Amino acid sequence: MADTTDATMSPWKPIKATAVLVLADGTVIEGQGLGAVGHVVAEVCFNTALTGYQEILTDPSYASQIVTFTFPHIGNVGANGEDIEDLTPAARTGAVGAIFKADITNPSNYRSADHLDAWLKRRGVIAMSGLDTRALTALIREKGTPNAVIAHAPDGVFDIEALKAAAREWSGLVGLDLAKAATSGQSSSWSETPWVWDEGYGEQSAPSMHVVAIDYGVKRNILRLIAGLGAKVTVVPATTSADDILAMKPDGVFLSNGPGDPAATGDYAVPVIQDLLKADVPVFGICLGHQMLALAVGGKTVKMHQGHHGANHPVKDHTTGKVEIVSMNHGFAVDSKSLPEGVEETHVSLFDGSNCGIALTGKPVFSVQHHPEASPGPQDSHYLFRRFANLIRERKGEPALAER
Repeated sequence: MADTTDATMSPWKPIKATAVLVLADGTVIEGQGLGAVGHVVAEVCFNTALTGYQEILTDPSYASQIVTFTFPHIGNVGANGEDIEDLTPAARTGAVGAIFKADITNPSNYRSADHLDAWLKRRGVIAMSGLDTRALTALIREKGTPNAVIAHAPDGVFDIEALKAAAREWSGLVGLDLAKAATSGQSSSWSETPWVWDEGYGEQSAPSMHVVAIDYGVKRNILRLIAGLGAKVTVVPATTSADDILAMKPDGVFLSNGPGDPAATGDYAVPVIQDLLKADVPVFGICLGHQMLALAVGGKTVKMHQGHHGANHPVKDHTTGKVEIVSMNHGFAVDSKSLPEGVEETHVSLFDGSNCGIALTGKPVFSVQHHPEASPGPQDSHYLFRRFANLIRERKGEPALAER
């Protein structure tokens, strides 16, 4: 009888890996390549959100990071031009890599304009599928976010030793200022308001206040929500001086989210924030902006073991006693024990007790670690934007908006 175990006769042939994830400790994980071709070194994190993959991948706070999606099926809503979050998509700020369990799902949504794989290629994001994302997530939870190289080569040829060296030698995010790469190149005006079902995005044509947003890597939906509350929004680069900001006569100043180590960005941002606090202008910060506000008043920030990345995080607002379900995306956190007198801890994570918000006693200044614009609740945290607007309206002698 003929030997039917010959590999040339078997219908079951091993699939050649066209992508690899090489961790700094030398671990090599194989998969199938998607998106752009090439390789990049970055930090690997995981995100537990069930939806919003396009917003996640275009969030500038994910710069120099590879996002592992714990939800197994990604791509079913396709991709479109409305769901990107970075202000300057041509600069390709956001995640540099993506990891999926299954191959990209074909789009099945009326808003889809493109297949996710084609969109990843155009954006230059290297991706891979076909690996055990649950095991990778467990590894990150146990050992912390690793430095790694993600590589995609259609011919399946990789210089593994060179990739190991690149992952091993990369210094990581600590001490890295990424806001200068994510920020706008010049000042600009923003008037687009939030999306409405069957109407799309609106336009703010009759603003009643002026907010200057310092762009450390701002997300579009943050600007939409500020504009939607009646603000003319002026977006300025991260390195803009306090004198230039105050010369614009803002009714309030917003400190945006962004990537990298807050202590590194704080080298030039903290003195500006301190001058704005002296000017007694209402200030609201989110994510990186929250962390740098804490630095500006004498607090400290620390690198987290695995970070918080997801859309199901419970946070308690001590000012109201209410719990909200929020979206998180941060690898650094404010050390609540370092906060000086005169700074109140307003929000705390119910997962691990880490700081999620502060307010300055007797001043119109506050910030939060989470992303109230990302709508996981879906609008649990939108009151924070109305809280900011009310600080401005109070100064202008106007009636307050209902926070809820």
